[in-house]
Amino acid sequence: MSFTEERAAERGNPMDKWGKMAADCNMIDPALYAKYEVKRGLRDISGRGVLAGLTRIGEVHAYILNEGEMVPVPGRLIYRGYFLSDLTRGFLAEDRMGFEETCYLLLFGELPDARALDEFNGELRRFRHLPNKFVRNAILALPNRDIMNVMARGVLALYGYDEQPDDTSIANVLRQSIGLIARLPIMAVYAYMSYAHTLEGRSMFIHRPLPTLSTAENILRMLRPDRSFTRLEAVLLDLALVLHAEHGGGNNSSFVTHVVTSSGTDTYSAIAAALGSLKGPRHGGANVKVVEMFDELKRCVRDWADEDEIAAYLAKLLNREAFDRKGLIYGMGHAVYSISDPRSKILKSHAEELAKQKGVEEEYRLYERVERLAPEVIGKARKIYKGVSANVDFYSGFVYHMLGIPRALFTPLFAMSRIVGWSAHRIEELANEGKIIRPAYKSIAARRRYVSMAGR
Repeated sequence: MSFTEERAAERGNPMDKWGKMAADCNMIDPALYAKYEVKRGLRDISGRGVLAGLTRIGEVHAYILNEGEMVPVPGRLIYRGYFLSDLTRGFLAEDRMGFEETCYLLLFGELPDARALDEFNGELRRFRHLPNKFVRNAILALPNRDIMNVMARGVLALYGYDEQPDDTSIANVLRQSIGLIARLPIMAVYAYMSYAHTLEGRSMFIHRPLPTLSTAENILRMLRPDRSFTRLEAVLLDLALVLHAEHGGGNNSSFVTHVVTSSGTDTYSAIAAALGSLKGPRHGGANVKVVEMFDELKRCVRDWADEDEIAAYLAKLLNREAFDRKGLIYGMGHAVYSISDPRSKILKSHAEELAKQKGVEEEYRLYERVERLAPEVIGKARKIYKGVSANVDFYSGFVYHMLGIPRALFTPLFAMSRIVGWSAHRIEELANEGKIIRPAYKSIAARRRYVSMAGR
C-alpha cells in the first residue's frame, strides 16, 4: 500500500461522508407534500392516479364511482377494448398460442384473422435472428450478472445496425418495434448463457430459434440443453407473456416510454430507458422477491398446512423480523387493484395443472394458503385504505420456477412481453404529436448569499 493509500485509509472512504452530505441536502419534510398538494408517486392516498394522459391501448379497471365515492370492484385488465379474460379464454379454447395475436392487437388495434396473423408471424420470423457477430461482440464478450443490463446494452447496440435509426415515422418505428419484439428473447437467453458460463462456470450452449415455433416455444427451446418441452409448459409460458404484455399507460415503464418518446429520441433509446425502469425491484423485479421470500418461508415454517404457523411468519415479515427486513409481504397488494388482480387469477387457474404435472402440489397449496392469510395479517397489523390481494408477481415466479427458468431471467421474461406494450405506447405518443412531457417541481430551497472561499 502506498503512502497516499495509507493516508486515504486513515481518513476513511470519502464517499461515505459525501454520501451523507448528499442525502442530507436533499431531504424534504414529508409534511410539505401535503401542504403543497403534491401527489407523491403521482397517486393520492386512495391509490387513484393523477391523470397524465389519454390512451386507447390498455385500461386497468379496479373501482367504480358511486355518488363521488370510489368503490372497489374485482380488477379487470382490458387490451384495446377486449377484456383480458375473454382474450385468454378464446385462444386457450382453440388450443392456440396467444402471444403473437396479442402483439398484433396491441400494435394495430384489432384482432387478426388467420391471414393477417400469418403475415405478422412472417415478419417476426424475418427478424428472429441477431446481426452477424452481434452475439459474440455484444453479448458473449461482455458477460454481466444482470441480464436486464445486457438487454439494454444490446438494444442500444442494435441502433448501429439500423440504416434508419433516427427515423420516427410510424412505419419505421413499427419495423423497429417488430424487430425488437422478435430479438429481445434471443438476447436475453444468450446473455444468460454467457453469464452462467463465465461467472458460474457452467456449460454454455447456443441454440438458434426455429422459425416454425412461437415466441414461448422458442424461449424454452433455447434455454434447455435438449431443446425439449411439453405442450403444457409452452402454453403456460405463452399465457404469462400475454398477461404481462400491457398494463395501461400509467405503469412506470410505459410512462417512461411516453416521457422519453416525447423528447423526439430514437426507438432504441426509448426502449433502453423502459428496460431500466422495469429492472427496478418495485416494478419488474418483484417476482424474484416473491420466490426468495417463499424460500425462507419454507425453511422457517415446519408444517406447511399449519395456518397459525404461516400467519405468525407473515406477521414477522410485516414487523421487519424476517426475510429482508423491509416489512413487506411480496406479491401482495397493488397500486391500483384492491379486490383482485385479474392477471393473478388467470395465471393461478392454470398453474395448478402444471404443479400436478411437476409433482409440487404441496407447494402450490402453500401459495394458496399464503394468498388467503396475508390480507388478514396485513389488515390486523396496518391501517390500509383499500383492499389487499395477490398481484401477478405472486404466482408468476412460481410458474417460472416450475418451468425451470433461472431466476436471473424472471425480470427479463417480463421485458420480453412488455416490449409489446412499450412499442404500442411509443407509437401512440408519436401518432398524436404531443408536447414534450415536462411536469412541474416546486423548489423549497431557501435563498442564500454567495460566500467567498476565504469566508466559508
